[in-house]
Amino acid sequence: MQILFPEIKPYARHDLVVDDIHTLYIEECGVRDGIPVLFVHGGPGAGCGKNDRRFFDPEKYRIILFDQRGAGRSTPHAELENNSTQHLIEDIETIRRHLDIDRWVLFGGSWGSTLSLLYAQAYPENILGLILRGIFLCRDRDLEWFYQQGADRIFPDYWQEFIHPIAEAERGSLIAAYYEKLTSSNEIAKMSAAKAWSTWEGRCATLRPNPDVVNSFAEPHLALALARIESHYFINNAFLTPHQITDNMPAINSIPGIIIHGRYDMVCPLDNAVTLYQQWEEAELHIVRDAGHSSREPSIVDALIKATEEMAMRLSGEGDQSG
Repeated sequence: MQILFPEIKPYARHDLVVDDIHTLYIEECGVRDGIPVLFVHGGPGAGCGKNDRRFFDPEKYRIILFDQRGAGRSTPHAELENNSTQHLIEDIETIRRHLDIDRWVLFGGSWGSTLSLLYAQAYPENILGLILRGIFLCRDRDLEWFYQQGADRIFPDYWQEFIHPIAEAERGSLIAAYYEKLTSSNEIAKMSAAKAWSTWEGRCATLRPNPDVVNSFAEPHLALALARIESHYFINNAFLTPHQITDNMPAINSIPGIIIHGRYDMVCPLDNAVTLYQQWEEAELHIVRDAGHSSREPSIVDALIKATEEMAMRLSGEGDQSG
């Protein structure tokens, strides 16, 4: 069983201004002339943590982490203006050019897998490979499953706490009802809604109950950004056309990919990964038999570490990708 690499600190930090509103937090770890890899966090709105540096051998990889618009240490916090999928795709390309990188690996989980796929489809010439966990295709059925009808039957007790802030008459569209509360001027109602939204996700993210995961999701700074930005994206169908990712898979068919997905993922059910795999010629799919959605689960960690090691072996000899 593989475990996370030892803790490391960044060797460089950047505050990258991307428009008149948003400034992105970026950090670099590992070895400067290693294989460039971009960690693409989930949510949208979750931000990065110090353990996210530890999925990669720091003697092989140039590890780049960034907080997406409104998330983590990027500013302004939880900001929705000029915050869309198209903005995030272009932010990734701006980061690549700013750091003078030719091609890189993208490593993304959940919404991070969504964004990684979309960036790769927009800029396939810039991709060495993709390592993706907890695939989220952002189809209507995927949003319906987790926020309206589906996961509520697996976790009916947690569901009651999720729907509690919403009046019964407004529960026909919970995403819309939450979005209204999360964008209101009532700060108390906004924070109450943010905690309920984020806690629901944290409770459903692991196969075995994990209080540390739930507590991290309930932390106010993370909860507000996660709930506001997720509801903003999801009420707008993630700013995507129906089946956009699967329709555009021919653009990246020749790019090597490693897909990791927990069999008991209740946030993004396994059919997301199987559907993607069936349309991706150069991908391999690893179904983790004793895990759910979270990257913190031991078997998911094991699979992800093996994936980054495998990708490093494939790319050996291509380590210096800087311009």
